[in-house]
Amino acid sequence: MDILNKIEDVLGHLSPSEQTVASFILSNLNFSATAPINLLAEKAGVSHASITRLAKSLGCKNVRDLKFRLSQSAAVGERFTSQQVIEKKKISHVYTSIHEILALNAGLIDEQVVEAASKVVCAARQCLIFGVGGGSSVMAQEAHNRLFRLDVLSNAYSDPMMMRMVASTINKDDVVLCLSLSGVTPDVYDAAMIAKEYGAKIITICPDSELAQIAHFHLPIKTQESDYIFKPSAARYVMLAAIDMLSSEVAVLNQKRSKEKLRRLKTQLDKHRDNNSDAMPVDKRFPLGD
Repeated sequence: MDILNKIEDVLGHLSPSEQTVASFILSNLNFSATAPINLLAEKAGVSHASITRLAKSLGCKNVRDLKFRLSQSAAVGERFTSQQVIEKKKISHVYTSIHEILALNAGLIDEQVVEAASKVVCAARQCLIFGVGGGSSVMAQEAHNRLFRLDVLSNAYSDPMMMRMVASTINKDDVVLCLSLSGVTPDVYDAAMIAKEYGAKIITICPDSELAQIAHFHLPIKTQESDYIFKPSAARYVMLAAIDMLSSEVAVLNQKRSKEKLRRLKTQLDKHRDNNSDAMPVDKRFPLGD
């Protein structure tokens, strides 16, 4: 139960005393989650019984259950519950946050680990990429986009059941690349453990975590969240940088095959552009695969 959403939904249907304490809770979440019931009643200006009745009205077993659910909501962070108007940030804030997160991570990944992981990728029969959630799902697809053009047989998976199924068909010649911005992704962890059980090598790009601990090769990242909640997390740029490090090293180690695949890509993309454009561009150094 999302207790804050529940309170807002039923607020207009509560008794006056219940409305009083409910409104107090919404405005003072952290205090309400930790304060003893007698102090909460005193600050809200109601009786103990009003708090007990509110707990029942909200579908909680008792006041203790209500406070537990308030603690869960408080753990999410007051920046999401505060009624204070958040001032708009300048556009330059986007660039600044990206620069800051990249600076925080600069030098964190060991070059020797990248080299060793890349050798395993180059020698693998296939490289499976696991990532769930918003950022990691997109990054998993991007990792596949980087590797297939380097003559590495790869595929990206974000569906939890598919990850488990694919992991169960893996063998010792395979590699699994696991992506997680938090490091706390049970679906990815479980699928990685299944793959490891069947002998696959595990590469992780994530913060220090249980997921990192089961990896044969860990490319560490650090995240840094801002209080400005309306801008997407800049941490995904750090994961992208780690993917680029790995794929660039794979390209160099595998360069004879990589160059040929990249040449084919360039040839076919230029042909496509030439056939669909009246003007012939002088400079054809476009990004490979817009």
